[in-house]
Amino acid sequence: MTIAATDRSRAPYACHPSQSRGRLYAQPDSAMRNAFQRDRDRIIHSAAFRRLKEKTQVFVAHEGDQYRTRLTHSLEVAQIARTLARALNADEDLAEALALAHDLGHPPFGHEGERVLAEKMQAFGGFDHNAQTLRVVTKLEVQYPEFEGLNLTWETLEGVVKHNGPLIGPGRAPEDLPWAFTDYTDWQNLELDTHPGLEAQIAALSDDIAYNNHDIDDGIRSGLLELGPLREIPLIGGIFDRIETRWPGLSQTVKIHEAVRELIGLMVGDVLEETRRRLALHKPETYEELRKLDQPVVAFSEDMLETLAVLRRHLFAHMYTHYKVNRMMSQAGRVMRDLFDLYLGDPGVLPTDVQLKMQELDEEARARVICDYIAGMTDRYAVEEHRRLFTVQGYF
Repeated sequence: MTIAATDRSRAPYACHPSQSRGRLYAQPDSAMRNAFQRDRDRIIHSAAFRRLKEKTQVFVAHEGDQYRTRLTHSLEVAQIARTLARALNADEDLAEALALAHDLGHPPFGHEGERVLAEKMQAFGGFDHNAQTLRVVTKLEVQYPEFEGLNLTWETLEGVVKHNGPLIGPGRAPEDLPWAFTDYTDWQNLELDTHPGLEAQIAALSDDIAYNNHDIDDGIRSGLLELGPLREIPLIGGIFDRIETRWPGLSQTVKIHEAVRELIGLMVGDVLEETRRRLALHKPETYEELRKLDQPVVAFSEDMLETLAVLRRHLFAHMYTHYKVNRMMSQAGRVMRDLFDLYLGDPGVLPTDVQLKMQELDEEARARVICDYIAGMTDRYAVEEHRRLFTVQGYF
């Protein structure tokens, strides 16, 4: 299959920057960049983006320099998103911006950090990393004199919020959403009951492709995954068979790299084929028509979904729940709980600028300030802060 598109013009159902719904705070257009290129650049220059380099993907960031972090993962997602967007005549800049932004709200220590903050914030409006990403780009990044946040376009905000599809629908009422979603939509309607646009769907599937493949790579590199059992998964076993037939005697390092490269290519090709099939079936003529379909158009085929389900079960059983990973996550959970409880009970230990934000606030609002502060930490900073606050050194 030829992936590259021959017609570089955007498809009619793609998102065109000239037709953007604009920004919450009106700003003059740039002479050099379109609206989505400016969004991408604002994301890259944000403090939250820089901090991703020290945030856990699977392995705590300080465990080794070779493992993926949230930053390198986001860059891999962006590369895949641009490839898919180009092939589907979508807007590459918007797809890239969404890929780079999708994990800005992740707290330290990956999903364990999110689980602990969700537990601690249950009585105070909840915590969800997608909702926190919205909070980061609309409030917590303070770089501009005219407004809080990055003042991104409506389309980028919609894509961030709907990373996993519509938020409102059967069995999902607005009052069930994390507080950050409903708080922001009082300011701007992001139409939470529809699918996002083509570019946001591309970014979401690119995330799946990236983490499935780099988890294999990091898992083998760490010694938690063994190549033999992994090869029993049909698609993966077939890839290794072809590589060994073509290049007998290849070192394991190069063999694994080649297998991951080929697997990414197969997944990208599968998404393109299934997406083109769905586009031909539904025939959306505009961006708005595509958003209002009852299913996403960017998707894996049923066969690939079955293979991915087998792969995810294998990764869960042999990597995500491995005792070495569990130990790291257990330590991380204690760090997060200790910090949250101490800050809430004794806010005088917080930095002065954080204390100032909490003045004259009720308990729920104070908890939100603490949650924002902890969620913005890197793994390394959280560990060092815990050591400073819970380890007695000398005579204080």
